Amino acid sequence: MEMYSNNRQGWSFFFYLCMCGAICESFHYSVPEEKKTGTLVANVLKDLKVDVKELSARRARLVSEGTKPYFQLDPHSGDVILQDRIDRESLCGQKDPCVLLSELVLENPLQVHRIEVEIEDVNDNPPQFSKKEYLFEILEHTPTNTRFHLEKAEDADKGKNTVQNYSVSPNDHFQLDVQSHSDGSKYAELILQKQLDREEEKRLSLILLAVDGGIPKRTGTAQIIIEVLDSNDNVPHFDKSEYKVKLMENSEPGSLVAKVEAVDQDLGSNAEITYSFSQVPDNIKRLFKLNKYTGELTVADRIDYETNTVYDLSIKATDGGGLSAYCKVIVEVEDRNDNAPEVTLTSLTSPLPEDAPPDTVVALFRVTDRDSGDAGRTACTMETNLPFILKVSVKNYYQLVTQQPLDREKASEYNITITATDQGSPRLTSITIISVQISDVNDNAPVFEKPAYEMQIRENNIPGLLIGSVHADDLDTERNAKVVYSLLPGKVSDQPVSSYVSINSETGNLYAIRSLDYEQIKDFLVTVKAVDSGSPPLSSEVKIRVVIVDENDNAPFILYPLQNGTSPSNDLVPRGAEAGYLVTKVVAVDRDSGQNSWLSYELLKATEPGLFSVGTQNGEVKTMRPINQRDTFKQKLIIGVRDNGHPPQSTSATLTILLVDGFSDPYMKMVDIPKDEAVKEEDRTLILYLVICLAAISFIFLVSITVFIAIKIHKRRKFMESSALNFPGGPNFSENGGDAAAGSLSRAYNYEVFFAGGSLSSEFKFLRPLFPVFSVEPPQNQGVQRISAASQDLSNHQAENQLINQVTI
Repeated sequence: MEMYSNNRQGWSFFFYLCMCGAICESFHYSVPEEKKTGTLVANVLKDLKVDVKELSARRARLVSEGTKPYFQLDPHSGDVILQDRIDRESLCGQKDPCVLLSELVLENPLQVHRIEVEIEDVNDNPPQFSKKEYLFEILEHTPTNTRFHLEKAEDADKGKNTVQNYSVSPNDHFQLDVQSHSDGSKYAELILQKQLDREEEKRLSLILLAVDGGIPKRTGTAQIIIEVLDSNDNVPHFDKSEYKVKLMENSEPGSLVAKVEAVDQDLGSNAEITYSFSQVPDNIKRLFKLNKYTGELTVADRIDYETNTVYDLSIKATDGGGLSAYCKVIVEVEDRNDNAPEVTLTSLTSPLPEDAPPDTVVALFRVTDRDSGDAGRTACTMETNLPFILKVSVKNYYQLVTQQPLDREKASEYNITITATDQGSPRLTSITIISVQISDVNDNAPVFEKPAYEMQIRENNIPGLLIGSVHADDLDTERNAKVVYSLLPGKVSDQPVSSYVSINSETGNLYAIRSLDYEQIKDFLVTVKAVDSGSPPLSSEVKIRVVIVDENDNAPFILYPLQNGTSPSNDLVPRGAEAGYLVTKVVAVDRDSGQNSWLSYELLKATEPGLFSVGTQNGEVKTMRPINQRDTFKQKLIIGVRDNGHPPQSTSATLTILLVDGFSDPYMKMVDIPKDEAVKEEDRTLILYLVICLAAISFIFLVSITVFIAIKIHKRRKFMESSALNFPGGPNFSENGGDAAAGSLSRAYNYEVFFAGGSLSSEFKFLRPLFPVFSVEPPQNQGVQRISAASQDLSNHQAENQLINQVTI
């Protein structure tokens, strides 16, 4: 009655909670045990008064209150389906009714309905006796109608499926009397109808049959062995027929539960009493230990209040003569706070978009505690400084919702610690971590590593050569972070920039499409755009300055004297010129830049070695010694011009210098050279001629060559003497004296040489011809054209003030 009263109070408290909640209604269903998986239990649509669409939209689901979910809800039909085979006996034992509790949870708005499924018993277990054989030792001459209590057969089924009747095999001495306990269970007693006589029969064997009321009926049998003993006329007697004790759960093994005691008025072995369990299930025998001699009942294993609150133990006392007495020990287990709260997660939204608005439900969970009283009351908290808060819902349900905007780039995952604490003493706490992943939203544009880039590429590059690479990072992930590069339209020397460079859309590598020339383009700008693949896409731009690096790909170019062969020119040097006389200046340029355009000059070849020198830096051609009469009239110099590149490039210029006599050179400034240096120059020349003479004497085969050279020198002197007669007013020479092999005479030019005071540099000016140019007579007239009388009228003063030279080339 007390247990029934406690159950009524629990149900009343539950209905009170239901009245306080949003909507809390209980639905009761039933299903027979041993049904196959997939068996339909019930359909909740009618009880919920909703249609299938609303059931699915509100994310309806079943939450089992036990450790194992036996039922599953189909949200598309509303069917409650058996998920696993149910054995009522292993699930509830002797508890009746056997009810499995679940909760039907619907969201938006949140509703919790209690689902009670009663497991109906089927006759799947036969009656079973604890032993296959029972031994009774009965004294002879025992009075008739003496009753002997028989252990009842246990049937795991309930109701009509349990044991309904007993029977015993036919015999002359005993009959069976079947009776009922107050709880309706059947038991049998063996009644002695005819006295036993040990001398006639020492041992009797009977078959005890137990029959249940199921369809079909199931039976169990045991054998009763009766040993006929000498008289033992006193039966053991307990001081109490029932012992009630309270035991705290989780008591240490060996703790004393109770002590039973029975007495026997007999003497000797008939008064020696032993104690044993009578019809106690094996699972209870593992929890308690009974001392067979003292009757002390102690704890053998862990006692759990949540498993069973009351244990009913039947203890048998047997004397030495085989007579027995029975008593009951009822053990009530007292609860202690030994169970921490349990957090059951029913729904979780993960990953959660980072742009989720505030008050978005992230998780729904329930907190339960298997303890009772204050030890079963719980409170739930979570850590602070997170963009989430807990909201208490109905019936120990909590909602985890957002309270601040989320940013995946700052935190891509949250491990939220939920702490559940009960009100017991001492308080127990459980910690559950809910992991919430934050999914990415395209809210970050690509960012280049540098605000601007500068790349270099050498000219004359191979088309397709890699110039450099740009890279942009996007703080987003996956598709939102995939960056595509492209060139923005632009111009380079009035041509599209895409005709000069291209970019790899995936890697950001910049390639040259064509070969570049530093002399045409020094540098140019390229604008690269990085676009992510999000929706909508975000982009950024960066400027790239491509600098062309000069290569030494241009040889020096001679500006003066021209080397095109169309307008050859001769430079005139008076024979009276001293050492250091500026003859001319070679002017060259290089289209390259830097050290590739630094030019140096050198004399590669000369008709008279040691007569002329070339300035290494400025290209000025000067005399190294005074000119004498032995020097050849026509001097040919080859000047080499080389740049400072790697490898260096060079070119050469050919100069023709004519040594003339009779210059009236009032403007010519002689360079003072120390006399000792002039003597040294003469000494060098004499030594050179001495070496030549010695070489000629040494080699006989050069004699003919020497004679030939002498003849040539003789002819040249005659030619010079005849040429001097053709120029009045001073020492002049023939117009065709420059080159006897020339086919025709070119125009005559007038040169003025100006010497700046104190400087060896010179400046050449090309003037119009001072003398008229006359055509050349035919060869039969000896190729000489005299100057007209008009030109002879020029004053000697004018001729002396100008440096005149007509040369037909």
